[in-house]
Amino acid sequence: MTTKIELIATTPMGLEAIVARELKELGYTDLTVENGRITFPAEPIDICRTNLWLRSAGRILVKMGEFQATTFEELFEGTKALNWPDWIPGDGEFPVDGRSHKSQLSSVPACQSVVKKAVVEKMKERYGTEWFPENEGRYVIEVTLLNDRAQLTLDTTGAGLHKRGYRNVATEAPLRETMAAALLQISRWQPERPLYDPFCGSGTILIEAAMLAWNVAPGLRRSFNSEGWPLVPDKLWETAREEAFDAVKDDVALQIAGSDIDPGAIEIATANIKKAGFGKDIKLSVMPAAKIKPEGEYGVIVTNPPYGERLGDDREAEAALRQFGMSALHLPTWSFFAFTPVAAIEHYMGRPADKKRKLFNGRIECNYYQFFGPGGLYANRKSQSPEK
Repeated sequence: MTTKIELIATTPMGLEAIVARELKELGYTDLTVENGRITFPAEPIDICRTNLWLRSAGRILVKMGEFQATTFEELFEGTKALNWPDWIPGDGEFPVDGRSHKSQLSSVPACQSVVKKAVVEKMKERYGTEWFPENEGRYVIEVTLLNDRAQLTLDTTGAGLHKRGYRNVATEAPLRETMAAALLQISRWQPERPLYDPFCGSGTILIEAAMLAWNVAPGLRRSFNSEGWPLVPDKLWETAREEAFDAVKDDVALQIAGSDIDPGAIEIATANIKKAGFGKDIKLSVMPAAKIKPEGEYGVIVTNPPYGERLGDDREAEAALRQFGMSALHLPTWSFFAFTPVAAIEHYMGRPADKKRKLFNGRIECNYYQFFGPGGLYANRKSQSPEK
C-alpha cells in the first residue's frame, strides 16, 4: 500500500515562486505556497526525487503534524499523538531543533526538551523499552512555533541542498549554489545562448548553468539523511538516481565562460569545475571585467559583482562596478543580470534596470538588476508584468 505523506520544500526569502516552478516542472501541481516554504502531497519516492532535483530549495522536510500549542502540556500531547515510530527505528538518533516566533512558548530550549520527551514516550509505547541508544541513522526533528501553532517536521536532507558536492574550496563570501541556480532561472537563460560571468569567483554560476544545460540533477553527487530510513528504502533511492542519470543530456553544446581579476579565484574555479565534470566545457581566464570579450551575439551575463561588505574596500567595489558598466558598452546585443546590494550599478550601466527583484544573499539585502538586450528572449519582457 502506498504511504501518503506531506512534504515541505523550504526556500530562501523571495524564491518561493522559483521553487514552485521547479516543483511544477517535476510534476507536482497541488502546491501550498507560503513565506519560506511550499507544502505538497507526496509519496516516499518523492523524498528522493525532490532532494535530487530541486535546484533552489533549502531542504525537504516531512510534515509530521501541526496543532495549537499555547502551553507545554499542549505541545507535549500534540507531539506525542504523532506517528514517530513509523519513521524512527528503535536505534535511530533523533535530535530536536526548534524556533519560536510570536508565540507564548518563546523559550526554544524548553520547547525542544518537551518535544524530545514526548517523542521518547511515543517510542516507548511502540518498542517496549526505556532506553534508546540513538546510534543508527539520523532523524532530525524540528519544532516551529508561529502565532501559537506548532509544526513538527523531520529533515530528510541533512546538509542543506546547496551542498552539491563539487565545491571543496570556495572564495571569500561565495554565492550559494541554490541562489546561483535561482539567478539563472530568473534570467530565463537558455543553453543556445552564450553565458558569461566576469566576476566568476569559485565558478558557482558557471557550474550551475552547465548543470541546467545538461539537465544534471544537482543532488547526484551527494548523500542525504533519509538514505536508509525504513520508509525510504535503498530501492527508492536507486530508482530515483537511475531516473536522474538517464535524464542527463551531455550532448548539448555549452557556450559558458567566465573570468576574474584574481588568479587565485580562477585556480579555485578550475578545480571546482573539473570536479563537477565540466573541465573541458567551461572556459576560464584571468581578466578585469572591463576587458572581457565573450564570444557570440545575444548572450547573457549573470554575475554577483564584488561589493564593499565582501571585499572590505568600497573603492575596490566601485571600481569593479565601473568596469562592469564599461564591458556593457562593447556588448550591445547582450543582456546583463547582476545580483548586488549596490544601487550605483544603474549609474555605471548608464541606464535604469528593466527589472529588479529583491533577494537576500545570506542576511544581506540585495537586488537582482536585469538589463535586457535587444531581440530574442528578452525583447518584450520590459512591458510584461514582473515575474513572480
